Amino acid sequence: MLFPSCCRPEPAYKIPLADLKPNDIEDRDLERLPGMTGWFAPVLLLKLLLRVIVSDLFGQYADRRLIEAALDPATPDELVGRAEAYSLIPDTEGAVWIDYVSDLGDGFDATYAIALSLAERKLEVEGQNTERGALLVMGGDQIYPTATREDYRVKFRLPYSLAWPVHKDNAATPLYALPGNHDWYDGLVNFLALFGRANGTAIGGWKTYQRRSYFAVKLTDKWWLWGIDIALVKDMDQPQADYFETIVASMPENSNIILCSAEPGWYTAESQSDSYKSLSYAALLAKRSKKNFRVPLILSGDTHHYARYLGDGSHYITSGGGGAFLHGTLELKPVIEAKWLQSASEQLQLQSCYPTKEESKALLAGNLNFGKLNRGLARVIAAAYVFATFVALNLPLWDSALLILALFIGGIWSYSKYQEKSWAKTTKPSILHGLVHAGVVALFATIGYWAHEHVAHWLDWWWLLQFIVLILVVGVVGTPLAGLIFGWSLRLGCEKYDISHNDAFSAMRLDSYRHFLRIRIKDQSVTVYPIKLERPPARSDWKRNSLWQRDNGQPVFVSKNPIKREFIEKPFVVNAREASSTSEIKPPSEGSKVKS
Repeated sequence: MLFPSCCRPEPAYKIPLADLKPNDIEDRDLERLPGMTGWFAPVLLLKLLLRVIVSDLFGQYADRRLIEAALDPATPDELVGRAEAYSLIPDTEGAVWIDYVSDLGDGFDATYAIALSLAERKLEVEGQNTERGALLVMGGDQIYPTATREDYRVKFRLPYSLAWPVHKDNAATPLYALPGNHDWYDGLVNFLALFGRANGTAIGGWKTYQRRSYFAVKLTDKWWLWGIDIALVKDMDQPQADYFETIVASMPENSNIILCSAEPGWYTAESQSDSYKSLSYAALLAKRSKKNFRVPLILSGDTHHYARYLGDGSHYITSGGGGAFLHGTLELKPVIEAKWLQSASEQLQLQSCYPTKEESKALLAGNLNFGKLNRGLARVIAAAYVFATFVALNLPLWDSALLILALFIGGIWSYSKYQEKSWAKTTKPSILHGLVHAGVVALFATIGYWAHEHVAHWLDWWWLLQFIVLILVVGVVGTPLAGLIFGWSLRLGCEKYDISHNDAFSAMRLDSYRHFLRIRIKDQSVTVYPIKLERPPARSDWKRNSLWQRDNGQPVFVSKNPIKREFIEKPFVVNAREASSTSEIKPPSEGSKVKS
C-alpha cells in the first residue's frame, strides 16, 4: 500500500460537484455528496450569527420584495394571466393532484429519497394509489444552511435532477417555491435567480414559473393556491398585498383557498406573533372581497416535523420533512387559542403529530453523544476551561470566581435568551448549566493547586507545569466532558424546561422521519395523503440504476432495498363547506398592517 488510509491523496474528479449533471455523474461521485449539516461547527455558528445580525439591522431597510415588485411592472391583467396560465391535468376521475414538500436541501440521502418519491408517477402506499402532483409546491427553506449558489446547485438542484432526469424538451411539471429564512439570508438574491426567471428554470422534470417570491395559482374552477412571503421581518409588504388584492378581484365567488406560509404562525397565535398576524392578514384580504371565500387548508414548513391542528372546519398542517434535520414535537400544545384567524375566537386542537411526543422524548437520548457529533464546539468549550482554569490559578479566589461565573452563566444565558425570546424560561436552566461548567473548572483548578503544593515546590518552572496541565484538560478530559455536559443540558432543557427544542434536535442531525403531502382536489373537497419515509436509505444503500438512460426519466440512483413508504395518519378529507366563510373573519389589529 503506497499511502496509509489517513494520508492518501484525494481522487481527481473530472467535474466539480456544483457543475455535475445527471449525464456526467459517476458512481464514485456518491462519496462526495453532502451529509447532514453540522449546526454546531464554530465557524458555521459565527457565519449564521453574522447573517442574523445583518438581517436584524438592515432587513427592513433593504426589503428585496419591494425591489422585485419594482422590477416586475406587470399590469393587473398580466398578474392574473400568470396565475391562470395553464390548466392542471386531472386524473381519470376528474381530480387534480398537487404535491407539497418543505425544508429540504440538507444532506443528500434524505433529500434525494423524498425527491425520488415525488418523482414517481404512481405511488402505492398501504394499498392506496396516489399520483404524482401536476404541481409541486415547496414551502420554504429549499437549502441549508445558507443560500449560496453552490449549495442550491449541490443540495437542491442536483438531487432533484437525479431523481427525475427528464430531457429539457419534455413537458415539465410546474414548481412554485416560497422562501424560508435560510433562503432569505443572502437577501433573496440566489432564490430569485433560481425561481424568479422570466423563462423558468428546469429542475429535473419540474420547471419554475413564478416571477416573485409570492404567488397565486388557479388549481381548479373552485380552488386556488396562495403562497405568501413573510420574509425575515415576518410581515407583508404593500406590493404583495396589492398583488393579492388583484388576484382576489379576479377570483369567482365561493372560491376556496389553500394558504401557504413559510412559518406556522398558528403555533404562536396566543402571543399574537408577527408571523401569525401576517397569516391572518392574508385571510383578511380574502374577506374584503365579500365573495364568500373559504380558507379550509393552511400549510407551512419551517418546523421539521408533521403536525395537524383542526379549527372551525379548517386544517392547519405543518409539514417540514423534505430532508433537513428532524425537529421533535414535545413543544406542541394540545390546544391553541386563535383569536381572529377564522372566527372571533377559535380553538385549534392537535389531531396528529409525527414523530409522536413519546418518540421525540426517546430520541433526546442521542444528545449524550453531543461531543462525538459536534467536536468543534466541544473543543471551544474546553478552550474556555483552559482560560478559566488559568484565571483561577493566577488571580485571587473571589475575583476569579466572579469572572468564571460571568463567563459561563452569562454566556449561556445570553444565548438561550436570544434563542427562546424569554428570560423567565431560560434563567434557571442557564444558571444550572453554567454552574456545572464552573464546577468543572473548580475541579481542574483544585488539581492545579494540589500540584503546586506537592509537586511544584521542587520544580522551578511552575508556568511549564500549568501549561502541561491545561493542555491535558483540552486534549484528554475537557473536550469529551464539555460535550457530555452540553448534550445533557439540551436534553434536560427539552424535557423539563420547554426550551432548546431546536438546538437539541439540530445537534443530532437526524435525517429520519421524512415526509411530504400528496393532495387530491375534486369538487368542494381535498383529500390529504401525509406520506412518510421513516428511515431513508443510507449513503451505502444507493446504487446506479441499470435502467437509467439519458432521456427516459428513470432515476439515476435507486435504493438496494425497497423504500418503505407509509401514511403518517390515514388520508383525511378537507371539506370546504365545513370551513368558516371569510365573511366571519374579524379584521386584525392595527399591529398587523402591511409594510409599505
